[in-house]
Amino acid sequence: MTTNESNSRVDILAFIIILIFIILTSRLGFLQIIHGKDFALQADKNRIRLMTITAPRGAFYDRNGVLLVTNRPGFSVALVPISGPIADDVLVKLAGILGMNPDDIRKKIAQQDNPLEPIQIKNDVGPEIITMIEERRNELPGVVLNVQAVRNYINNELGAHFFGYVGEISDAELETMKAAGYKAGDLVGKSGLEKVYDKEIRGINGGSQIEVNVDGKPVQMLGKKEPVLGNSLVLTIDAKIQKAAEKAMDDRLLYLQTQFGNPNAKAAAAVVMNPQTGEILAMVSRPTFNPNLFNGGISAKDWKIINDNPFNPMQNRVINAAYPPGSAFKIVTGAAALEMGKVTPEEKILDTGRHWIIPKTNSHGVALGWIDFQTALAKSDNVYFYEMGNRLGIDNLEKYARAFGLGSPTGVNLPAEDEGLVANRKYKEKVYGEEWYLSETFDAAIGQGFQLATPLQMCSVISQIANGGHRYRPYLVSKIVSPEGVTVKTFGPEELSYLKLADKNLAAIRSGLRDVATSDGTAGYVFEGLPIPIAGKTSTAENPHGDDHGWFVAYAPYDNPTIAVAVVVEQGGYGSDSAAPIIRKILEAAFNLPPHKDAADLYVEQEAAKAAANTVQPKQAQ
Repeated sequence: MTTNESNSRVDILAFIIILIFIILTSRLGFLQIIHGKDFALQADKNRIRLMTITAPRGAFYDRNGVLLVTNRPGFSVALVPISGPIADDVLVKLAGILGMNPDDIRKKIAQQDNPLEPIQIKNDVGPEIITMIEERRNELPGVVLNVQAVRNYINNELGAHFFGYVGEISDAELETMKAAGYKAGDLVGKSGLEKVYDKEIRGINGGSQIEVNVDGKPVQMLGKKEPVLGNSLVLTIDAKIQKAAEKAMDDRLLYLQTQFGNPNAKAAAAVVMNPQTGEILAMVSRPTFNPNLFNGGISAKDWKIINDNPFNPMQNRVINAAYPPGSAFKIVTGAAALEMGKVTPEEKILDTGRHWIIPKTNSHGVALGWIDFQTALAKSDNVYFYEMGNRLGIDNLEKYARAFGLGSPTGVNLPAEDEGLVANRKYKEKVYGEEWYLSETFDAAIGQGFQLATPLQMCSVISQIANGGHRYRPYLVSKIVSPEGVTVKTFGPEELSYLKLADKNLAAIRSGLRDVATSDGTAGYVFEGLPIPIAGKTSTAENPHGDDHGWFVAYAPYDNPTIAVAVVVEQGGYGSDSAAPIIRKILEAAFNLPPHKDAADLYVEQEAAKAAANTVQPKQAQ
C-alpha cells in the first residue's frame, strides 16, 4: 500500500468521524435548543405532581351558635401515574385492599382529564387500610395517601334528614355539574342542606406541587396553595328542642311497640316551627340513619341494614311522606263553613251518631246530641263535619284547602318535597274515570278519602290559625357566614299568602282547639298540669295497610303563639296516645319547663336500669 493510498483512507475516516460529530452536535443542539423546554416539561411530568388539597366544607351551627356539623382529618387513596399508566396488577391489588371492583378503579382513571393530577380512588379510609398500603408499598407503585377534611356529624343521627350527607360525585351529577368546576372524585352534597347549599359551603380547593420518586411516593414539596374553607350555615334549628323531639319520639315509639299494642309503630315525623316567621326549630323523621356512615362510601353491610329496613330510614317523612290528615283537616272544613256562612259558631246540629243522608257514623257510634261548632271541634265529632261537607260541597272544600296551602309544596329549602293531594273532582275523573259522589265529600271533610298532607303542610295549617291567616315559607337557614365571620347572605320571613278569617270565626276555631287540650277535650289528659296554655287537634287517620296513623297538631302559648308543632306516628293508633305525648315533651323543652314523666318515660328508665344491671362490670385492679 502506498503512502498516498494510506493518507486517502485516513482522510476518509476523518471525514466520516467529523460528519458523525457534526450530526450528533446538530441533533444535540436541536434537542436542547428547539425542544429543550418540551423535554424538560416531560421530565417534570415524570417527577412532579399537582396534589389537590380538598377544601374543608363550612360548618353548621344552630340558632344559638351550637356547633352541629364540622370536619375532622382523614386520609384518601389516590393514584399518581409516573412514567405511564398504572400497571393492571397494581389496580387489582389495590382493589382487593379497598374492597372495590377493579373495573370501578379503571373507570375513575378513564375519567381523569389532567395527567398531572392524582386520581382520587377512595375517601376517608380507615387505619387498617392505611396499614395494609404501607406494608405493601413496594407492590403498589403510584399509590399515595393524602390527608383530607372529612365531614363530621357531631351527634351522629341527630338531624340527619335535614343535614343530609356527602358522597363522591356520580356520573350523572358530573355530567350536569362539570361546567361549574366539579370533577371526578369530588365530594358533593347528596341530600338535605348539604345538597341545597353545596356550592356555598364547599370552599375552594388548594394544591401542592410535590416531587415524587419512581414509585409515586412524595419526596419533597416544591410549592403549596392553601385551600379556602367554605362558608358556614347558621340554622334556624334549636339544638335543645331538636334533641328533646328526637328522644321523645324514640321513647314513645319503643313504648307503643312493646307496651301499647302497636308493634308496627316504627315510623314517625315531627316538625316544630315559629308560626310568626316560618323558622323551623326542629325536624325529626324516624327511622333514621347515621350520615357519618357515608363518608368514604358506605360499606355493603351498613347499606344492607338501611336498604333492608321496610320503613325506609333515608326518607324524610316531614316533607316527603303524605298521609290522610284525618280530623286535623276539620280545621280547614270548619274555617270554610264559617267563612262561607254555611254555619255560625252558635248554630247547633243534632248528632245522633250517624248522618241522616248517608249513614256514616262517629267513632265507636258515639252520639253527642245537639252540639255547636266549638264542641264539635273539641270533641272531633264526625257527624257535625259530615254535615259541613254536605253544606259546602267538594268544590268549596277544595278551594279552602288550597287557600291554606294544601296540595302544593310549602317551598321549604330542602329537596324532594311532596305536594300532597287535595280531594277534587278532576283528580278522580283523571285517575279513576268516575264522577264524584257525596259520600266522598263526607270523607274529604274529615280528612279521609283522597286527602293527603305532609307533616310540614299540617304544621303550616295550624300556624295560620295561630297567627291569624298568614302563610309563611318554612326555612332552615337564617344566614350564610364567610370563614372570616362576615355575613354573606341572610334569610328572613317570606309571606306566601294571607287567608282573611273573620275575627269571630277565627276565635271560634281557636276556642275549639283550646278545648281539645283541656280536661274535657280529646287530648286533655296528656296536657294536664302543663303551665303553658296550648291549642291543638288530635287526629286518627285510617290506614288501609295496617293500624291507624296518629296525629297531633298544636300551637303555644295559646294567647301569644311562638311555637307550632305537627307530629304523625305511622300505625300509632289514636293521636292522643301516640303523637300528643311527643308534643308535650317538645313544648317542655321549648319553654324550659320541668319534664313530666309519663308511662313511656318510666318504661324506658326501667329498661335502662335492667340493661345496666345485666352489664358485667370489669373487676377492679388489685
